[in-house]
Amino acid sequence: MINDILNEKTNIILLVNDACTERFCPKANKKTEDGIKPVGIIKNLTDSALLDVVQRQTFRYFWDFGHPVSGLARERSNTSFDYGNEVVTTGGSGFGIMSLIVADSRKWITHEQAVDRMVKIVNFLYKADAFHGAFPHWLNGETGKVIRFGRKDDGADIVESAYLFQGLLCARQYFTADDPKERRIRDVINWMWGEMEWSWFTRDGRDYLYWHWSPNNGWAMNFPIHGFNECLITYVLAASAERYPVSANVYHNGWAQSDFFKNGRTFYGFKLPLGFDYGGPLFFSQYSFLGLNPKGLKDEYADYWEQNKNHTLINHAYCVDNPKKFKGYGENCWGLTASDNFEGYNAHSPTNDLGVITPTAALSAFPYTPEYSMKALRHFYYDLGDKIWGEYGFTDAFSESHNWYANSYLAIDQGPIIVMIENYRTGLLWKLFMSCPEVQGGLKKLGFESPAIVKN
Repeated sequence: MINDILNEKTNIILLVNDACTERFCPKANKKTEDGIKPVGIIKNLTDSALLDVVQRQTFRYFWDFGHPVSGLARERSNTSFDYGNEVVTTGGSGFGIMSLIVADSRKWITHEQAVDRMVKIVNFLYKADAFHGAFPHWLNGETGKVIRFGRKDDGADIVESAYLFQGLLCARQYFTADDPKERRIRDVINWMWGEMEWSWFTRDGRDYLYWHWSPNNGWAMNFPIHGFNECLITYVLAASAERYPVSANVYHNGWAQSDFFKNGRTFYGFKLPLGFDYGGPLFFSQYSFLGLNPKGLKDEYADYWEQNKNHTLINHAYCVDNPKKFKGYGENCWGLTASDNFEGYNAHSPTNDLGVITPTAALSAFPYTPEYSMKALRHFYYDLGDKIWGEYGFTDAFSESHNWYANSYLAIDQGPIIVMIENYRTGLLWKLFMSCPEVQGGLKKLGFESPAIVKN
């Protein structure tokens, strides 16, 4: 059993395992330049105990660092890029809601605490800015007003909204008690789900979804969503809606029609059915699949377990091959995806490799490559823990070639670690999301097969 010993005032957090109480690596006990003692590294943990420690510590990002008024997830732990302290992220909050379910299930918090946080979240979202039912990328966590993501991006973002609804629908399926608080959670989620006008975002009935719409700038962003990338969940939810759905034509003639949708080539011995050469950043195989279970999920274009697993294996094999000879890359140190880096932020991949390893890439791949992901986890924790393990789990990224180690945490990177490790261990979020009757109907409409779809 893992016991959490917390001291918020000094930021000392010791996760102690009964079998190895207080046996910390010496270098992890040294003080940092600001005099704050970093998080201890616990020696000799079993694989299962280490997963417990990592999931639980990472959850602190959403629990302790969650916005005090809205309960939603802050965009990031620092205020670089002029984000400010009030910025909460809608998509990252969807990941945080799923993490909250994990925390309740594993009893890191009480069920009452989880319910109260969810009530706070849904009550805030009920009053927050939305545009044709869709939320913006960022909200002010205190007021609920939109914070523009870009100069013309000051309205709806249906991809971020899809990530949020992926989490909200899981919460609706999880909080099922017949009492006022849990009924409130379900009622508000159902109301927001029903008010989401997915069909509006076809822009007058075109055969694809548009990512953005603004009350001030209309369709000026002009970004139709074509696959294959991280946006599959958007089309699945749009087809699943009951009041404002999109037709199957939007999926087949929009999402599935682009120069980078079908692939079929082989990289490092692994066939990639869809997407960019070498697969692109690993979040493509993670964000949409936090709730959408890829096991046995197939349509006329791909077997999505094969797609996601091979994408991950290609990414791993590339890092082992290490054609650019970056320091640290190898069997135990791999994972290229979007994250902070020594220059700012970038979507790292085998075709855009800057020597930056992002822990969420390998750790959120646990369902696909558990052996390789565990090797990476042990390396990150035991060998690099004094540099990248901290208050909210692993920091965002690092580059040994540039002697650079992030001190930042991002909601969209921390959340998938918790959720995908849980899906690997118990399938919890997959079971919840796939149990939604609307989702099953949407998948059938689009021609998907899945063991989770109830046969009529």
